[in-house]
Amino acid sequence: MLNLFVFISILISNPPSGTFSIVAVDTVTGEIGVAVASRFLGVGAVVPYAKADVGAVATQAWGNTRFGPRGLELLKEGYAPAQVLSILLNDDTLREQRQVGIVNAHGESAAFTGKSCLKWAGHITGAGYSIQGNILAGEQVVKAMEKAFLETEGELGDRLIAALEAGEKAGGDRRGKQSAALVVVREGGGYSGYNDRYIDIRVDDSPDPIKELKRIYKLWKRTFLIDAHGRIGDRFKREGKNKLAELEYSRAITIMDEALKEKPNDPDLLNNIAWFMGLRGIRLTEAKELIDRAMALRPNDANILDTGALIYYKLGNKGRAIELEEKAVKLDPENKYFRKMLMRYRGE
Repeated sequence: MLNLFVFISILISNPPSGTFSIVAVDTVTGEIGVAVASRFLGVGAVVPYAKADVGAVATQAWGNTRFGPRGLELLKEGYAPAQVLSILLNDDTLREQRQVGIVNAHGESAAFTGKSCLKWAGHITGAGYSIQGNILAGEQVVKAMEKAFLETEGELGDRLIAALEAGEKAGGDRRGKQSAALVVVREGGGYSGYNDRYIDIRVDDSPDPIKELKRIYKLWKRTFLIDAHGRIGDRFKREGKNKLAELEYSRAITIMDEALKEKPNDPDLLNNIAWFMGLRGIRLTEAKELIDRAMALRPNDANILDTGALIYYKLGNKGRAIELEEKAVKLDPENKYFRKMLMRYRGE
């Protein structure tokens, strides 16, 4: 009786969480991620784990947070996802109340749903992904998530968000909504390239967490991912991986184009897009159109004039480049970079 009492006490203090999640990898770009939603406070603190070039783990139902770090260690050591599952669950006395999804960097996946997970509970696995859920409205939730993930185009974060939205639309957690999280890792994908946290977003307590997660993701892309795509694209280009570099550049420009549709006359945004293109020598005709608009809107902005000079120079119009850079130097005579560029354009 004592053991039963202890077990019931633990169950009351640690209630199982109804959750639906997806772990997935893009083997082309190297993105690895987890997206999760639940009627549970701060699900992002419990379920998702991911490591660049290694894989991802989602631990839920009665989540065992040791599974995340240990699972990633085993993946890094070369164990396949199915082997990792077997090792993690082998000595777990509560294994039948666990639910786990695992994917590695090569796209191999595996999942486990314990017999004691509250219904509906189950999972679907495929090449590059594993989808799992418990206390759901029904099997249609994970099926809808799979369909959305496979049919959605774009980068991994977009596809993971689409899967969550589809799961929620199909019924989601049958108890309701509360929290959601999105984690994507890739080599050098974090802020300024200092770490691998490409996307790291949590909504811990909200009446509409997936909608809020999507709103923050949109801001995240514009704030962090444009730079990340540029840096990663530059790295790919240095490595001779030109098609991958083009993909990164195009994704950055897509994000900027989406922002431009909302603010078509924002000179700073026009300048940022033109600078991104001009710096890398891509889509220069379009860059010229954008910077011309920016200069018309703000003719005495030295930074905008400097961008214009770069683009005209790369288009072969050295005279116009010198004219614009001279004006930039006149507006900001202490700027050493402007002076350096002017000397370059003059051939000094």
